[in-house]
Amino acid sequence: MGVLMPHTGQVLVFDADDTLWENNVLFERVIHDYLNWLRHPTLDQAQLRAVLDDVQRANAVTHGYGSRMLLRSLGDCVEKLCGRPATAQELSEIEELAAVLVGYRVELIADVAETLSVLSGRHTLLMLTKGNREEQQRKIDGSQLAHHFKAIDIVDEKDAATYRSFVAEHGLTPATSWMIGNSPKSDILPARAAGMNAVFIPNDHTWVLEHSELDPADDAVLRLRTFRELLDHF
Repeated sequence: MGVLMPHTGQVLVFDADDTLWENNVLFERVIHDYLNWLRHPTLDQAQLRAVLDDVQRANAVTHGYGSRMLLRSLGDCVEKLCGRPATAQELSEIEELAAVLVGYRVELIADVAETLSVLSGRHTLLMLTKGNREEQQRKIDGSQLAHHFKAIDIVDEKDAATYRSFVAEHGLTPATSWMIGNSPKSDILPARAAGMNAVFIPNDHTWVLEHSELDPADDAVLRLRTFRELLDHF
Protein backbone atom coordinates (compact mmCIF):
# COMPACT_ATOMS: atom_id res chain seq x y z
CA MET A 1 0.00 0.00 0.00
CA GLY A 2 1.32 3.46 -0.84
CA VAL A 3 1.72 6.36 1.57
CA LEU A 4 -1.58 7.85 2.67
CA MET A 5 -1.91 11.59 3.04
CA PRO A 6 -2.59 12.32 6.71
CA HIS A 7 -6.15 13.47 7.25
CA THR A 8 -8.58 13.55 10.13
CA GLY A 9 -11.74 11.68 10.96
CA GLN A 10 -10.68 8.05 11.05
CA VAL A 11 -10.80 5.56 13.93
CA LEU A 12 -7.49 4.02 14.97
CA VAL A 13 -7.75 0.94 17.17
CA PHE A 14 -4.54 -0.04 18.95
CA ASP A 15 -3.34 -3.33 20.31
CA ALA A 16 -1.41 -2.94 23.57
CA ASP A 17 1.16 -5.66 24.37
CA ASP A 18 4.18 -5.46 22.05
CA THR A 19 2.54 -2.63 20.09
CA LEU A 20 2.45 0.15 22.69
CA TRP A 21 4.80 -1.40 25.23
CA GLU A 22 7.21 -4.31 25.42
CA ASN A 23 5.69 -7.45 26.91
CA ASN A 24 6.69 -10.77 25.41
CA VAL A 25 10.42 -10.08 25.75
CA LEU A 26 9.92 -10.59 29.51
CA PHE A 27 8.06 -13.85 28.94
CA GLU A 28 10.87 -15.02 26.64
CA ARG A 29 13.45 -14.34 29.34
CA VAL A 30 11.47 -16.48 31.77
CA ILE A 31 11.11 -19.26 29.19
CA HIS A 32 14.84 -19.14 28.41
CA ASP A 33 15.69 -19.56 32.10
CA TYR A 34 13.04 -22.27 32.47
CA LEU A 35 14.40 -24.34 29.56
CA ASN A 36 17.88 -24.14 31.08
CA TRP A 37 16.42 -25.18 34.44
CA LEU A 38 14.68 -28.25 32.96
CA ARG A 39 17.94 -29.95 31.97
CA HIS A 40 16.14 -32.77 30.18
CA PRO A 41 18.35 -35.84 29.57
CA THR A 42 17.34 -36.45 25.93
CA LEU A 43 15.57 -33.39 24.49
CA ASP A 44 17.41 -30.26 23.40
CA GLN A 45 16.08 -26.76 24.00
CA ALA A 46 14.31 -26.52 20.65
CA GLN A 47 12.46 -29.76 21.35
CA LEU A 48 11.60 -28.65 24.88
CA ARG A 49 10.31 -25.33 23.53
CA ALA A 50 8.08 -27.17 21.07
CA VAL A 51 6.54 -29.13 23.96
CA LEU A 52 6.02 -25.95 25.97
CA ASP A 53 4.43 -24.20 22.98
CA ASP A 54 1.95 -27.05 22.64
CA VAL A 55 1.11 -26.82 26.34
CA GLN A 56 0.61 -23.05 26.12
CA ARG A 57 -1.51 -23.38 22.98
CA ALA A 58 -3.87 -25.73 24.82
CA ASN A 59 -3.90 -23.69 28.03
CA ALA A 60 -4.66 -20.45 26.19
CA VAL A 61 -7.96 -21.93 25.06
CA THR A 62 -9.13 -22.76 28.58
CA HIS A 63 -7.14 -20.37 30.78
CA GLY A 64 -6.62 -17.28 28.63
CA TYR A 65 -3.41 -15.30 28.33
CA GLY A 66 -0.85 -13.63 30.53
CA SER A 67 1.58 -14.49 33.29
CA ARG A 68 -0.78 -16.82 35.14
CA MET A 69 -1.28 -18.94 32.06
CA LEU A 70 2.48 -19.08 31.49
CA LEU A 71 3.12 -20.11 35.08
CA ARG A 72 0.51 -22.86 34.81
CA SER A 73 2.03 -24.00 31.52
CA LEU A 74 5.52 -24.24 33.00
CA GLY A 75 4.20 -26.60 35.66
CA ASP A 76 2.12 -28.57 33.17
CA CYS A 77 5.14 -28.95 30.91
CA VAL A 78 7.06 -30.63 33.75
CA GLU A 79 4.16 -33.03 34.18
CA LYS A 80 4.03 -33.80 30.46
CA LEU A 81 7.76 -34.44 30.23
CA CYS A 82 8.11 -36.41 33.48
CA GLY A 83 4.81 -38.25 33.49
CA ARG A 84 4.00 -36.96 36.97
CA PRO A 85 2.80 -33.71 38.53
CA ALA A 86 5.46 -31.11 39.35
CA THR A 87 6.60 -31.35 42.97
CA ALA A 88 6.11 -28.53 45.46
CA GLN A 89 9.83 -27.79 45.22
CA GLU A 90 9.70 -27.65 41.43
CA LEU A 91 6.67 -25.35 41.49
CA SER A 92 8.45 -23.08 43.95
CA GLU A 93 11.50 -22.89 41.71
CA ILE A 94 9.29 -22.16 38.69
CA GLU A 95 7.62 -19.31 40.59
CA GLU A 96 11.06 -17.87 41.33
CA LEU A 97 11.95 -18.02 37.64
CA ALA A 98 8.73 -16.18 36.76
CA ALA A 99 8.97 -13.56 39.53
CA VAL A 100 10.15 -10.95 37.02
CA LEU A 101 6.64 -10.89 35.52
CA VAL A 102 5.09 -9.64 38.76
CA GLY A 103 5.08 -5.88 39.25
CA TYR A 104 7.49 -5.05 36.44
CA ARG A 105 7.65 -1.48 35.18
CA VAL A 106 5.93 -0.89 31.84
CA GLU A 107 8.45 -0.05 29.10
CA LEU A 108 6.92 1.91 26.24
CA ILE A 109 8.09 1.17 22.72
CA ALA A 110 10.07 3.99 21.12
CA ASP A 111 8.08 7.12 20.16
CA VAL A 112 4.73 5.69 21.30
CA ALA A 113 3.78 8.47 23.73
CA GLU A 114 4.72 11.27 21.35
CA THR A 115 3.02 9.64 18.37
CA LEU A 116 -0.22 8.99 20.24
CA SER A 117 -0.26 12.59 21.42
CA VAL A 118 -0.28 13.81 17.82
CA LEU A 119 -2.67 11.16 16.50
CA SER A 120 -5.23 11.82 19.23
CA GLY A 121 -5.61 15.33 17.86
CA ARG A 122 -6.34 14.02 14.37
CA HIS A 123 -8.39 10.88 14.91
CA THR A 124 -10.46 8.90 17.40
CA LEU A 125 -8.23 6.43 19.22
CA LEU A 126 -9.46 3.20 20.82
CA MET A 127 -7.56 0.37 22.50
CA LEU A 128 -8.39 -3.33 22.15
CA THR A 129 -6.24 -5.70 24.19
CA LYS A 130 -6.62 -9.32 25.26
CA GLY A 131 -5.59 -11.09 28.42
CA ASN A 132 -6.28 -11.25 32.12
CA ARG A 133 -8.32 -8.16 32.95
CA GLU A 134 -6.49 -7.27 36.17
CA GLU A 135 -3.08 -7.79 34.61
CA GLN A 136 -3.89 -5.79 31.48
CA GLN A 137 -5.41 -2.96 33.50
CA ARG A 138 -2.26 -2.78 35.63
CA LYS A 139 -0.17 -2.37 32.48
CA ILE A 140 -2.54 0.23 31.05
CA ASP A 141 -2.35 2.23 34.27
CA GLY A 142 1.43 1.91 34.36
CA SER A 143 1.77 3.08 30.77
CA GLN A 144 0.06 6.43 31.51
CA LEU A 145 -1.43 6.34 28.01
CA ALA A 146 -5.10 5.86 28.82
CA HIS A 147 -5.99 9.53 28.37
CA HIS A 148 -5.30 9.26 24.64
CA PHE A 149 -8.10 6.73 24.12
CA LYS A 150 -11.82 7.34 23.88
CA ALA A 151 -12.46 3.75 25.03
CA ILE A 152 -10.39 0.77 26.16
CA ASP A 153 -11.67 -2.79 25.82
CA ILE A 154 -10.01 -5.79 27.50
CA VAL A 155 -11.20 -9.07 26.00
CA ASP A 156 -10.46 -12.77 26.48
CA GLU A 157 -9.72 -13.43 22.81
CA LYS A 158 -9.24 -11.40 19.65
CA ASP A 159 -10.85 -13.30 16.79
CA ALA A 160 -13.13 -12.20 13.95
CA ALA A 161 -16.22 -12.44 16.18
CA THR A 162 -14.56 -10.15 18.73
CA TYR A 163 -13.87 -7.55 16.07
CA ARG A 164 -17.39 -7.70 14.71
CA SER A 165 -18.76 -7.15 18.20
CA PHE A 166 -16.27 -4.34 18.77
CA VAL A 167 -17.31 -2.62 15.53
CA ALA A 168 -20.98 -2.89 16.48
CA GLU A 169 -20.49 -1.79 20.10
CA HIS A 170 -18.59 1.34 19.17
CA GLY A 171 -20.60 2.14 16.04
CA LEU A 172 -17.56 1.97 13.77
CA THR A 173 -17.51 2.18 9.99
CA PRO A 174 -15.06 -0.59 9.03
CA ALA A 175 -13.89 1.19 5.87
CA THR A 176 -12.57 4.13 7.92
CA SER A 177 -11.36 2.09 10.88
CA TRP A 178 -7.86 0.69 11.30
CA MET A 179 -6.58 -2.01 13.65
CA ILE A 180 -2.94 -1.37 14.52
CA GLY A 181 -0.82 -4.13 16.02
CA ASN A 182 2.13 -6.50 15.93
CA SER A 183 0.29 -9.83 15.79
CA PRO A 184 -0.85 -11.25 12.45
CA LYS A 185 -3.00 -13.81 14.29
CA SER A 186 -4.76 -11.53 16.77
CA ASP A 187 -4.56 -8.06 15.25
CA ILE A 188 -4.37 -8.17 11.48
CA LEU A 189 -6.18 -11.24 10.14
CA PRO A 190 -9.30 -11.14 12.35
CA ALA A 191 -9.66 -7.37 11.86
CA ARG A 192 -9.55 -7.86 8.11
CA ALA A 193 -12.11 -10.67 8.41
CA ALA A 194 -14.40 -8.17 10.13
CA GLY A 195 -13.97 -5.69 7.27
CA MET A 196 -11.55 -3.31 8.99
CA ASN A 197 -8.30 -2.02 7.55
CA ALA A 198 -5.11 -2.91 9.41
CA VAL A 199 -1.62 -1.65 10.13
CA PHE A 200 1.05 -4.24 10.84
CA ILE A 201 4.01 -3.04 12.92
CA PRO A 202 6.20 -6.09 13.60
CA ASN A 203 7.95 -6.62 16.92
CA ASP A 204 11.03 -8.84 17.05
CA HIS A 205 9.76 -10.37 20.29
CA THR A 206 6.24 -11.26 19.17
CA TRP A 207 5.09 -14.53 20.77
CA VAL A 208 5.54 -17.48 18.43
CA LEU A 209 1.88 -18.47 18.84
CA GLU A 210 0.86 -15.06 17.44
CA HIS A 211 2.71 -15.63 14.17
CA SER A 212 0.75 -16.19 10.97
CA GLU A 213 1.16 -15.47 7.28
CA LEU A 214 -0.29 -12.27 5.84
CA ASP A 215 -1.53 -11.96 2.27
CA PRO A 216 1.04 -9.78 0.45
CA ALA A 217 -1.63 -8.82 -2.08
CA ASP A 218 -4.02 -7.42 0.55
CA ASP A 219 -3.82 -3.68 -0.08
CA ALA A 220 -5.94 -2.94 3.01
CA VAL A 221 -2.98 -3.91 5.21
CA LEU A 222 -0.40 -1.18 5.70
CA ARG A 223 3.01 -2.48 6.75
CA LEU A 224 5.27 -0.19 8.74
CA ARG A 225 8.66 -0.62 10.37
CA THR A 226 8.24 1.70 13.34
CA PHE A 227 5.41 3.15 15.41
CA ARG A 228 6.41 6.71 14.53
CA GLU A 229 5.72 6.05 10.83
CA LEU A 230 2.01 6.18 11.66
CA LEU A 231 2.34 9.97 11.54
CA ASP A 232 3.23 9.77 7.84
CA HIS A 233 -0.01 7.95 7.04
CA PHE A 234 -2.54 9.26 9.55
